[in-house]
Amino acid sequence: MALHKGAGGDRRLTVGPFLGTAADPLGSMELAPPLHRLADGPVPADTAYQLIHDELLLDGNARLNLATFVSTSMEVQATRLMTECLDKNMIDKDEYPQTAELERRCVAILAHLWHAPDPDAAVGCSTTGSSEACMLAGLALKRRWMRRNAHRYAAGARPNLVMGVNVQVCWEKFCAFWEVEARTAPMDGERFHLGPEQAVGLCDENTIGVVGVLGSTFDGSYEPVAEICAALDDLQRRTGLDIPVHVDGASGGMIAPFLDEDLVWDFRLPRVASINTSGHKYGLVYPGVGWALWRDPEALPEELVFKVNYLGGEMPTFALNFSRPGAEVIAQYYMFLRLGRAGFRAVQGACREVAGYLADGIEGLGGFRLLTRGDELPVFALTTTDGVPFDVFDVSRRLRERGWQVPAYTFPANREDLAVLRVVCRNGFSRDLADLLLEDLGRLLPELRRQPFPLKELGVPARTGFHH
Repeated sequence: MALHKGAGGDRRLTVGPFLGTAADPLGSMELAPPLHRLADGPVPADTAYQLIHDELLLDGNARLNLATFVSTSMEVQATRLMTECLDKNMIDKDEYPQTAELERRCVAILAHLWHAPDPDAAVGCSTTGSSEACMLAGLALKRRWMRRNAHRYAAGARPNLVMGVNVQVCWEKFCAFWEVEARTAPMDGERFHLGPEQAVGLCDENTIGVVGVLGSTFDGSYEPVAEICAALDDLQRRTGLDIPVHVDGASGGMIAPFLDEDLVWDFRLPRVASINTSGHKYGLVYPGVGWALWRDPEALPEELVFKVNYLGGEMPTFALNFSRPGAEVIAQYYMFLRLGRAGFRAVQGACREVAGYLADGIEGLGGFRLLTRGDELPVFALTTTDGVPFDVFDVSRRLRERGWQVPAYTFPANREDLAVLRVVCRNGFSRDLADLLLEDLGRLLPELRRQPFPLKELGVPARTGFHH
C-alpha cells in the first residue's frame, strides 16, 4: 500500500462541454469536482467514468512492461469468471462453500506439484500475494523456534533469519515487523545470491530458518536450494542445530515444476518446511493471489491457526488479512484446470524461449554484457560494457520514449558498483514483440554511442525503474 500525504490547494477536474451522455454542454461545464476532497454533490456515472478513464491513459502499456513479474493478460473466459465473482469475499467460506472448495483444490494441486511427502496431509492457504505468504511462513518458523527455545527466548535471546541480500523486500518487512534479526549474505563478485557456505556461516542457535529463493528478482537466477539444505544437514551433524528452510518460489515455484523437473528444490528435500508462490506471477493470474504451503501439520504451529465463528460456522484461518476477494482464487483454479501440466509446460517454455532469444539478440547488438540469460526464470539482467559513452539508465530512459518499460537499477551490497537492466518475459510477450524491442534498441544505439559520456555526468538523475 502506497503512503500519500494529503495534498493541498483547490485543484479541480475540468469537464468538457460534450462529456457524458446528457449532451448538455452548459450543464457539463458547470461541473468541476475537486481533486482532493469530496464534491458537494454527485457526478453522473458516465462523466465520472470518462474523467478517470482519460487520466489512466497516462499509465504505461501493460504489454510493453518488462519490469513487472505480475500477469498482465488472461483469457476472456477467466476475466468473465472473475467479473462474476467480484462480490465474493474469500473469508466467507460458509456463504461461498464452492469458492472454498476451489481453494482447497488449488492447495492440493500445489502439494502434488511440489512433491509433498503426503499431499493429503500438507496444509496451505491462499493469500493476497507472495508477500503475505512469506509473512505467514516466517511467523511459522519463528513460532517453531520459540517452542524449542522457550527458556532462552524468555531470557532475551533474539531470533534471526538467514537469507541473501537479494531477497524480496517482504522479508525485510517480516524481520522489522516481527522483531527478527535479518542476517543477509552480501553479493560477492559474480555471485549474486545466497550460497551454501554463506548460509551456514550466518546460522547459530538463534536462527529460525534459512530462506532460499527460487528465482531472484535481481537477475532471474535460482538459488541452490538442494546445496543449501545439504550444507545445513552437515551443520546439524556437526553441531546439532536443526535449521529448517523456507523456499520463496514467488516466480520459480511455477516455472521449475514444468521446465526443470529434475531440479530438486521442493518438499523432496526433508529440510524444506514451507514454500510460497505468487499465483499472479507465473501462476498466470491477475493480481493479487499467492499461496503458502507447509509440508505437514507439524510445520505449521497449531496456535497460529484461528478458529473463527463467522456467519454460522467455525472456520480455521491463517492470514494477515480478513476480508479479501475470492475472484483471483477462482481464476487460479481456472488456470490449473485450463492448462494442466502440458499447457503450463508450453506457456512457461515459450516465455523462456523468448527470454533466451531476446538476450542473445541484445548481446549481438554490442555494448552489453549479459549477467544471466533467461535460462532459469524467463528473466535476464545485463549491463553495459566498459568504454561505451552511455549507461543502463540512459538506455532505460530512451526505451521509455517508445513505450518500453525496462527497469535500470544498482545491485545491493557488496555490488553497489554494478548497475543493470532487467528484462522479465511473461505470458503475452511474444517473439514478435521481442523483435520490435530489438529494432527500437538497434535504432537508439547509434545515438547513444554519439554521446560524449553518460548523462549522469551532466547531473541528469539516474532514475531507477526497479520494482518487484
